[in-house]
Amino acid sequence: MIVSGIDVGGKNIHGVIINNGDVLARANAAAGINKAKAIEGLYGELLDKAGLKREQVERVVATGSAGKRVAFADGVIPDAAADSRGINRLIPTARTIIDVGAEEGRAIKISPEGKVQDFAINEKCAAGTGTFVEAMARALEISVEEMAKISLESTKSISMNAQCAVFGESEVVSLIHAKTPKHDIARAVHDAIAGRIGSVARIVGLEKDIVMIGGMSLNTGFVESLKRELAMDVIVPEDPGYVGALGAAIAASTGTMEEEVEAKVIEKDDYQEG
Repeated sequence: MIVSGIDVGGKNIHGVIINNGDVLARANAAAGINKAKAIEGLYGELLDKAGLKREQVERVVATGSAGKRVAFADGVIPDAAADSRGINRLIPTARTIIDVGAEEGRAIKISPEGKVQDFAINEKCAAGTGTFVEAMARALEISVEEMAKISLESTKSISMNAQCAVFGESEVVSLIHAKTPKHDIARAVHDAIAGRIGSVARIVGLEKDIVMIGGMSLNTGFVESLKRELAMDVIVPEDPGYVGALGAAIAASTGTMEEEVEAKVIEKDDYQEG
């Protein structure tokens, strides 16, 4: 059975086509302003890579914050359910998923069967997302990639208390004026985000194996900060950006849609230290 999964996030779109569980093609693209056009372009690329025509794909399931923008989808599955199905296929031992993207961060507790048992989400506080890192990198006048790299050189812990990008940038500027080395500031930024995401994860309960996905999983500096925060190992699967799309494709292949579990939405005043 040939099916497809499309994951439409705030910044990027990922898609896969699978046939009886085997991946035939995958592709990603920037979401841009015109998401509908970007989705069509991505799907066309997927079909070309797989050597297929539209009518040969039996079912398409979408997911992501803008999953409903996939006009040709036969169904839409919640992000948490897609993440859980995808990770269960890739890492069956996973019991906790941490998904941090450009706009939000979430923690998901899953069953051995890959079903969502509980999840909490931070969508009100920019200081717990990839967007915050991008803003702080601009303040440091370096790229996000360089920021991730140099943060690994730091052995010093510096507290950052900002709860938004504006105040965070002010805090970074103050550290620069105090002649704090950039690698220490970079680590401080990652540690601050890790603290907030760690608080979200503890709400659902930390259970091994812990797996991290989303755009921030590619930031090695942040992954190390998260490991220190949780005092536990964190597994990053190969090509973590495609997990949601894979999960949506798996849902398409089984023909079952999982009911959405009500999320615990975490606002900035809800964060707990430790």
